[in-house]
Amino acid sequence: MTVRDPCSLHVLVVDDSAVVREVMTAVLTQEPGVSIAVAADPFIAMGKIKQQRPDVIVLDLEMPRMDGLTFLKKIVREDPIPVVICSALTGPGTALGIQALEEGAIEVVTKPRLGVRQFLDESAVILIDAVRAAAGSHSKPQKIIKPIGGPWPSADAVLPPARKPTIGVSTEAVIAVGASTGGTEALRVILEAMPSDAPGMVLVQHMPEGFTAAFAQRLNQSCVVEVKEAVNGDRVVTGLALIAPGNRHSIVHRDGTQYVVEVMDGPLVSRHRPSVDVLFRSVAQSAGPNAIGVILTGMGNDGAEGLLEMKNAGALTIAQDESSCVVFGMPKEAIERGAVDKVATLSRIPHELLNARFQKQRMIGR
Repeated sequence: MTVRDPCSLHVLVVDDSAVVREVMTAVLTQEPGVSIAVAADPFIAMGKIKQQRPDVIVLDLEMPRMDGLTFLKKIVREDPIPVVICSALTGPGTALGIQALEEGAIEVVTKPRLGVRQFLDESAVILIDAVRAAAGSHSKPQKIIKPIGGPWPSADAVLPPARKPTIGVSTEAVIAVGASTGGTEALRVILEAMPSDAPGMVLVQHMPEGFTAAFAQRLNQSCVVEVKEAVNGDRVVTGLALIAPGNRHSIVHRDGTQYVVEVMDGPLVSRHRPSVDVLFRSVAQSAGPNAIGVILTGMGNDGAEGLLEMKNAGALTIAQDESSCVVFGMPKEAIERGAVDKVATLSRIPHELLNARFQKQRMIGR
């Protein structure tokens, strides 16, 4: 096996399209220290892996001789190299991308069937971020990962800061959750542990448009609480978990004694739409001490500033611990900013939420 520079990042692109392999190579090698190998199908890829084990595999799902999902399962079982799925089969309305994430893929990027070259050129930041998130995942020894680009707009671009939270006679406790890389599994663990009388929840999971509906549907089948993709005007009520739709920001505001979700357009905030910072700021302003904020596994810093605003507004704030994160980026940023009251392993977070629910209920006079 080839010996390489430990500071470099070696990526294997597995796709049966020569155009995709060519453009992906051009896009990814824009980054210093990134080297690329390519393979037209999984069997060729296995030979390349024997020659030089990659740090990350970028994998199509629709290929000859062996489909990508079968190859993904083989990789996860035999040699857990982090995998980024880049496929036209994972588009809006499909559940295949969610299945790939459940089978162990770190990220999913949907490419179009037409205009692939232009899409890949225009999506360089998305692709490079996905590869770097995979390289920084706990599937392998950690690298120092620095997001590219910026500066990026803050939550001010969508929701102006308030001088103080809008708190009156209140209502139920509300839970706000933010997650990115590795978050599909983390959210499943949390939501499956929630009882039917759990506080209303609003969640941001960084996902492309179309994925969030399929993700919510899959969770709804395995959870006692109802899980659905949020739509404008949804009320945040007991026993309901609302997942922010991909490519739209979700904010929570007060309507009398209830909380209501507003789904809206806007610029990328902290590199994302939906943004955890936007959700957390809105909850800080609308719910203040009646809220609980949770930041889970993910690359980057989205949610760190918003969680600090929640804490300053009197909310209880919780971060997932490093040992149970796929990528300890977002929680680490929040902890370093002093935004976190409690750090807990993933399996412990549901207990912390339910325990905090009773404390909030006593606080608001229930």
